[in-house]
Amino acid sequence: MANLTVTIDAEVLKRARIRALEQGTSVNALVAEYLASYAGEDDARAAMREFLERTQHTHASSGPEGRTWRREDLYDL
Repeated sequence: MANLTVTIDAEVLKRARIRALEQGTSVNALVAEYLASYAGEDDARAAMREFLERTQHTHASSGPEGRTWRREDLYDL
C-alpha cells in the first residue's frame, strides 16, 4: 500500500471527518474507495462489460436477424 499526501481545506476536512464518523468509516477509507472506483472497474461495471462481450457472440436478438415472436408462441399452452 502506498501513502498519498493531499492538501485539503481544514473546514472541509473537519466536515468530512464528521460525516465519515457518522457513516462508520474514515476519510482515508472513503478516499481510497473513490480512487479505486475512479481508477478501475467496479464489480457492476465489470459484470456489465462481461455480459456485453458474451452477448456479442450470440444470435439471440430481436433485431433484423434475430428471433421473431408470434403471439401464439408466447401464449402457447
